[in-house]
Amino acid sequence: MQKRDVIIIGAGAAGLMCAISAGGRSKSVTVLDHANKVGKKILMSGGGRCNFTNYYTEPTNFLSANEHFCKSALSRYTQWDFIGLVEKYEIPYHEKKLGQLFCDNKAKDIVNMLLDECTNVGAEVRTHCSVEKVEKTENGFLLTSSQGKWQCASLVIATGALSIPTMGATGFGYDIARQFGLKVLPTTAGLVPFTLTPKLLEEFQGLSGTSADAIVSCNGVEFSENILFTHRGLSGPSILQISSYWKPGDVVEINLFPGDDLYEKLKTRQKERPKSHINTVLAEVLTKKLADRLTELWFTEYKDTSLAELSNDALQNVATQCQAWQLKPTGTEGYRTAEVTLGGVDTDEVSSKSFEAKKVQGLHFIGEVLDVTGHLGGFNFQWAWASGHACGQEL
Repeated sequence: MQKRDVIIIGAGAAGLMCAISAGGRSKSVTVLDHANKVGKKILMSGGGRCNFTNYYTEPTNFLSANEHFCKSALSRYTQWDFIGLVEKYEIPYHEKKLGQLFCDNKAKDIVNMLLDECTNVGAEVRTHCSVEKVEKTENGFLLTSSQGKWQCASLVIATGALSIPTMGATGFGYDIARQFGLKVLPTTAGLVPFTLTPKLLEEFQGLSGTSADAIVSCNGVEFSENILFTHRGLSGPSILQISSYWKPGDVVEINLFPGDDLYEKLKTRQKERPKSHINTVLAEVLTKKLADRLTELWFTEYKDTSLAELSNDALQNVATQCQAWQLKPTGTEGYRTAEVTLGGVDTDEVSSKSFEAKKVQGLHFIGEVLDVTGHLGGFNFQWAWASGHACGQEL
């Protein structure tokens, strides 16, 4: 039997940060993870460069049934605090766009930094350790694992959620919550590509890999970034963002000319270059391949007609179709490729200060296992750092 003040299940971003925070307060801490190495999601994120936070982190960048829950932790450990840690380790980084910060080199720099910090505060990290049973005792918790039995006063669940199961994601954290009578809200894949009907896929065949700037909107929310045609449907940053707000059956609206009044552009080109065609004007903004395909699909009756011969109604039709394209996805690619999981342990069950379950003394939940989901762009990592740090300060 091994005894610790704190045991953290899950050696991801939130778990490691919690270990650093609690260990820094002279608590004896062990982090257990069933995987063969720590921080797998950190290592694969941002194309291997880890989008570790965002300059513009605000509570409005997060979805939750309780929109206020995240405010406390985010204010106690900000993006500037994590940037300070990165700079202390002299890890080179850059802003890619929209406040998104990436390592210049590899995501491993962030993992090594976190492990060094754990070592500095005496926090132990164990991999290849599966927790098989969790029991409440008079003095805390008893864990049965593949590496023996453990006893602790405080147990922190930092196991993440269901996204990317090939990396070892499971519903373990939800199972523990339910075991102790905590409510778990329904979960769905978030920040995930859309799938389309076979008919649409056939129409867009050959466009895989083609991208375009766009404003994508659904349910009163909009995002302005790239969309990307794939062999399964649509992806790209703005599609991933809106997927977190989309429900099955919803229509998504796409504006392929976000910086233009396309009708006015067409009218101007009609005067300037009356002999040109629709696809030529569309190709001023879109790739030629995409402009030609959309003209073929949407404007067949105009494709061989010069702008001079087109009526104002025809030009308006082109503008409306391109700037208010109505699309109904058949679904998403699901947890297999989703970057995050929406829903999870109900935040009403947990203290926003200590992250302790209100019904179970000593049991804490942090990171993605909770019903708090960030937008794309480093926000989910900032939630991991903030929730982990805040919890560690209260253990």
